[in-house]
Amino acid sequence: MRKGIIYAAACYSAWGLFPIYFKALQSIPSIEILLHRMVWALVFLLLVLSVRKQWAWLDDVFRQPKLLAGFAASAVLLSANWFLYIWAINSDRIVDASLGYFMTPLVNVFLGFVLLKERLRTVQWVAITCAGLGVLWLSVQTGHPPWIALILASTFGMYGLLRKTAALGALEGLSLETMILFPFALAYLGYLALHGQSVFLQATTSTQILLLTAGPITAVPLLMFAAAARRIPLATLGLMQYISPTIQLLIGVWLYHEQFSQERLLGFLGIWSGLLIYSVDSLRLNFMNKATAS
Repeated sequence: MRKGIIYAAACYSAWGLFPIYFKALQSIPSIEILLHRMVWALVFLLLVLSVRKQWAWLDDVFRQPKLLAGFAASAVLLSANWFLYIWAINSDRIVDASLGYFMTPLVNVFLGFVLLKERLRTVQWVAITCAGLGVLWLSVQTGHPPWIALILASTFGMYGLLRKTAALGALEGLSLETMILFPFALAYLGYLALHGQSVFLQATTSTQILLLTAGPITAVPLLMFAAAARRIPLATLGLMQYISPTIQLLIGVWLYHEQFSQERLLGFLGIWSGLLIYSVDSLRLNFMNKATAS
């Protein structure tokens, strides 16, 4: 349990610190960062799979076209989420990106209602309504919906939905997704290099080395997350997920001085209220289930 909490805290803290890493790569276009992230993530994951001699799952995967199609869809959603997240950070929209990951748990609940026909309890409807009012307030204040946050939350929510029903673990699933994305990423990087448009090749050595570390930076937090999920209850893991967007928000406001006015704070408060209601309800249900089981 203790080790699981340490893994979860380390994992969510690492994800929360991602804006600092991507800001250091601001001289490279977001699409090129994304392509390198796909390539080097796969290289690192293949090394991990080789060390662990964890290859048996591949035989089963290639015999199941339906499974491959599902992971192709999740790979597209993951790459869209990664790209928008990188773009948002390098466009000084870290606060907007953090809002997306605050919204994700409630978006997951709503997607379950819409797509899986899950019945929502009254408390869950209250939580979603609070978040919806927060989004509406932000839309009124800015003159447009918080589209970065909404797309990040929707793509990650849909990705989580697909992965929830997939028959592969975290390491194998991400490996398969990056295998699917790898040929397209490598082909585009090759095209950029051949036409003299690769910013990576013209960058400083320190920037190139930093970009090459995208592999372990992508995969290591995921491995820590998988280790944490095996050791601590899902309710605890669910509450700890707010570490990541909280760190992102603080980095955006305090380190990079992004605007966070009182009007904007009111919108966030609506969404945070929904999250608080949802989290307290989840803890209550978890406690009741444990009491019934004992």
